[in-house]
Amino acid sequence: MPASDNITVVLADDHAVLRSGLRALLDAEPDIEVIGEAGDGEAAIELVVRLRPSVVVMDLSMPGKGGLAAIKEIVADVPGTHVLVLTMHDDEQYLYHVLQAGGEGYVVKSSADSDLLSAIRTVARGGVFVYAPAAAHILKGYVEISGLPDPSKKGGLSEREVEVLRLTAEGFTNQEIADKLFLSRKTVDSYRSRIMDKLNLQHRSELVRYALEKGLLHE
Repeated sequence: MPASDNITVVLADDHAVLRSGLRALLDAEPDIEVIGEAGDGEAAIELVVRLRPSVVVMDLSMPGKGGLAAIKEIVADVPGTHVLVLTMHDDEQYLYHVLQAGGEGYVVKSSADSDLLSAIRTVARGGVFVYAPAAAHILKGYVEISGLPDPSKKGGLSEREVEVLRLTAEGFTNQEIADKLFLSRKTVDSYRSRIMDKLNLQHRSELVRYALEKGLLHE
């Protein structure tokens, strides 16, 4: 049985050799343990529902039910599991669809050796990991599409709320933000709640998109 503080992972990719390599990489980490593998979207959903891992690492292109459809079902059925996409696609439109589906991270396979471990740890603690080169161009015109506040305006946020927004979007937990800003956890909770209300947002992934549009995230 995995240690209670371990990050448990399910790998979903239709290439068995790749899954084997990823398992070896992840199992070498003391705080990460792969507890299951799936070769298609339907199998991934069944495995996640049964095992309830901390994170599922999901490819987008799989036989049968694809990654995006699987993400939507997992987010709906197992909200405690965080979804991280590992894909060959570096087009920002794929990232847009992943975030819309409820995914919390996006890593391109060509950068997996440098980004994957950090991405898994980030999404496992409730953060969002955005592949940096794609983030630089993410969702051009997104504000018009989604109805989010115009990023050229402040959106009614105070300077402190902007700082809490930036740190939240970068993946820090409320307790970590409290420590960084010398605030109480309760105060940070209140700031975040007000931010979500002012910007009419519901999910952390929407905060990331807004912060990207505002230029608040560092590349």
